[in-house]
Amino acid sequence: MPVVRPSEAVVHEMHGARFVSYATPRTGSKELCAWRGEIPPGTKAPAHSVSREEILHLLDGELLVTLDDRTTRVTTGDTLIINPGATLAVENPTDRTAVTWVTTSVGLEAELADGTRIAPPWTH
Repeated sequence: MPVVRPSEAVVHEMHGARFVSYATPRTGSKELCAWRGEIPPGTKAPAHSVSREEILHLLDGELLVTLDDRTTRVTTGDTLIINPGATLAVENPTDRTAVTWVTTSVGLEAELADGTRIAPPWTH
């Protein structure tokens, strides 16, 4: 049984946020990826569309999330369902780090507004 200890998680940084990767094909997962996201105060991630469904659960803090041009405040305990093709933007307008747990399918890619495609290493 694969067990990924916190000391074995791989940390990635992008657009001002930290992605602490636990479940990927490199750690034994066949279909799903999971990571802890840490979004510092004042961070505003660029809008991007996703190629696969993502489930984002807010463990701690508060975020402003824009999903397909609709903005909502997400607080501790809330879960956001992001469908494939949706455009997502995340902002932390508070003075403390927001912590998320995100799950998606292996192979997720994101496309920025300028057409740049990103294959996040924590999803492959």
